[in-house]
Amino acid sequence: MDQLSVILQRFSMNTEVFFTGNLCGISHFNKEPNRGHLHLLLSGELTLIDEEGKSRLVNEPTVLFFPTPHAHRIIGNEDNPPELVCANIIYNESSSNPIANALPSMMSFKLSDDERLKQTADWLFEEAFHERSGQLPMINSLTNIFLIHVLRHVLDNNIMQHGLLAGLAHPQVSIVLLAIHKAPEQPWGLEEMAELAIMSRSKFADIFKRTVGQSPGDYLIDWRIIVAKDLLKKDKPVALVANAVGYENGSALARVFRKKLGISPKQWVEQTR
Repeated sequence: MDQLSVILQRFSMNTEVFFTGNLCGISHFNKEPNRGHLHLLLSGELTLIDEEGKSRLVNEPTVLFFPTPHAHRIIGNEDNPPELVCANIIYNESSSNPIANALPSMMSFKLSDDERLKQTADWLFEEAFHERSGQLPMINSLTNIFLIHVLRHVLDNNIMQHGLLAGLAHPQVSIVLLAIHKAPEQPWGLEEMAELAIMSRSKFADIFKRTVGQSPGDYLIDWRIIVAKDLLKKDKPVALVANAVGYENGSALARVFRKKLGISPKQWVEQTR
């Protein structure tokens, strides 16, 4: 399985369309926990004002993508009102999303820059602005597909220089990330990772940290905790979860949880419920 698929299987990243049509006046979008925003401009003209007060004029088919919570305003041009599809991006409430955290607070792409983005957007606009049976689930499904195309665009064009997506785009680091994601229970040491990347230990550790933003060991621990949380939410026994993510027993997993999260696995499960 490819790297992006593995990540998307582990993290909840869904869209929920809440507006389609011509925007008149000013719309405010609040900074809500575990939510981002996606705006697709079909036609017309708008002014986007971000939370720092910076403004930009948009007057051609464009994607405006806020991966993480970010307050902003959209002002429609009265003489040339924008025709929009707007969606919330909803993340798993129990954990931060490393894909979103790896991206800038705001990204924009002209639909003419990527044929796949444009094709999916055309399907989305076609559904959004023509009433048909099953319209809402179709729009939400197409928006989810569109979001994956956006992430592919980021990866294929090496837009990110740091973070998880930058690591997935790196030819050698991505091999190690995919192996860790696929088998977190393996005894991954620096030597094993470097060998997989066909590098010396020092060179691999340096490139990994500069690309991903943390050491290989810290990333491994964080990924194991992410997988453990997923299994714990499915009511798997702590001892079984510990073995599934590379720890000898439940006590070892509990020590890692307390060090990283300040609570035990059982306490974490109680809090999420």
